Amino acid sequence: MLSRKLIGTVLAMSALSIATNIAYAKSGSSTETAYEGAPSGVDPGVAKNLITSDGPKMTVAEFDKGKKIFFERCAGCHGVLRKGATGKPLTTDITRERGETYLKTFITYGSPAGMPNWGTSGQLTDKEIDIMSRYLRHEPPVPPEWGMKEMKASWKVLVPVKDRPKKKMNKYNIDNIFSVTLRDAGKIALIDGDTKKIINIIDTGYAVHISRMSTSGRYLYVIGRDAKINLVDLWMKKPDNVATIKVGLEARSVETSKYKGYEDKLAIAGSYWPPQYTIMDGFTLEPKKIVSTRGMTVDTNEYHPEPRVAAIVASHEHPEFIVNVKETGKVLLVNYEDVNNLSVTTIPAARYLHDGGWDSTHRYFLTAANKSNKIAVIDSKERKLTALVDVTKIPHPGRGANFIHPKYGPVWATSALGNDNITLIGTDPEKHRKNAWKVVETLHGMGGGSLFIKTNPKSKNLWVDAPLNPDTKFSQSIAVFDIDHLDKGFKILPIAEWADLGKGVKRVVQPEYNKAGDEVWFSVWNGKTEESALVVVDDKTRQLKKVIKDKRLITPTGKFNVHNTVYDIY
Repeated sequence: MLSRKLIGTVLAMSALSIATNIAYAKSGSSTETAYEGAPSGVDPGVAKNLITSDGPKMTVAEFDKGKKIFFERCAGCHGVLRKGATGKPLTTDITRERGETYLKTFITYGSPAGMPNWGTSGQLTDKEIDIMSRYLRHEPPVPPEWGMKEMKASWKVLVPVKDRPKKKMNKYNIDNIFSVTLRDAGKIALIDGDTKKIINIIDTGYAVHISRMSTSGRYLYVIGRDAKINLVDLWMKKPDNVATIKVGLEARSVETSKYKGYEDKLAIAGSYWPPQYTIMDGFTLEPKKIVSTRGMTVDTNEYHPEPRVAAIVASHEHPEFIVNVKETGKVLLVNYEDVNNLSVTTIPAARYLHDGGWDSTHRYFLTAANKSNKIAVIDSKERKLTALVDVTKIPHPGRGANFIHPKYGPVWATSALGNDNITLIGTDPEKHRKNAWKVVETLHGMGGGSLFIKTNPKSKNLWVDAPLNPDTKFSQSIAVFDIDHLDKGFKILPIAEWADLGKGVKRVVQPEYNKAGDEVWFSVWNGKTEESALVVVDDKTRQLKKVIKDKRLITPTGKFNVHNTVYDIY
């Protein structure tokens, strides 16, 4: 039963607001929360408890329960230290002022801004909501730091460089190998793009976020949300791990040096916790330099203790890594010519920086500041901010998609989590100056909840997924546009239906091309205990070409073709 005081507070909220909250949460339309609010890679057991006298009375068991719930359900949006990002700040100056009734109400009912209705959905019990209302009025437990000592203790060279092959020892067409994330299995699948057969299933960290390739195409770098990096040698008779390291407790991004003269030599990884980036030897993963990203925010100049590192790309114009610092809204140009005396240029952009990718010339980096609803454009040659482009709610480009628009010339496209918009931004300041760094057209796709958009220089198709859309008709399908006739709208292909799986959510996610640019691969992402698949579609005919099924393909999500990843083709 709700207390009389709580009932009064609830009634004080507008009837429209409450109805909206409940309908919003029941519909599952809180796509950004679903995406960012996955369990943190940080083990709550390593965070030191701070049961202070200023907070309400709690037992150690209750505090541990609250900590576990927060790390599993809340930290992805609100941050480990509760300073806020996707979700609002939940620091004690706020939570103690708002009080027990307020906290219980909003944990129970959620909000239209994206806070799930943990109570009315049945995901948290009344007792758990009571624990959380008290837990949030205590200082947040702080996970331990992770420095050079910890990194070197975790670092393992499984096959020394001197013992690795001197030439390619297999007959695979390495350029057309796919690295496929098996998210909940803590593995990746290497799949031969020519034969569609699994080469190897490789143990990795938890919930691999991305795979990146060395410039030569020999080495594959994989990073999990638990901040474990795996280095895979594709020249081995059976490609497998040759080195591993943990660069923190939670992470998302890894990249390798691509500038002439530095090919394959260095790797960089960005951490969510601790907030920092680490530069490593590209052949062994030996850590060379750790740099904290804690600092002042770009807009309010307020100190932020947890500015997480999001996307990282390697510059083609200078020996630099381009590093997105999420919470401060800054883009760092990290020059790696002299790692011991690191030179870093800071470019103010906007909060909160997330994913991004290159324009077709590989000069301009376009990246989403997804809570500011902007795309920041960084000129990697001149090393400065070129533009901040206003877009609609929650752009989520992945790396985006580049193509030649029949009217506006070269454009880069992003889809969105928050609506059905597909935003096209002009990217040619030389021959199409009036269109450069402006939204030239907005297409409309199946709906919100899109994570990835994709095309290929050899294709006339633009593919847009919507795996987090609440309507299964869309989340289990793919939208495809004809680039030459964008005004005709999109066609829906029933990818999950083609996969012919049994029960489950069967979300269709992340289009990826093969090397030739004539096939598009899709993941049909099902539950951990349910059957998943990869679906291969002929790009020209848009017809089903192959369904790849194997009991080892557990929760496949991201796919990274070696050739496209090496050459930044998207």
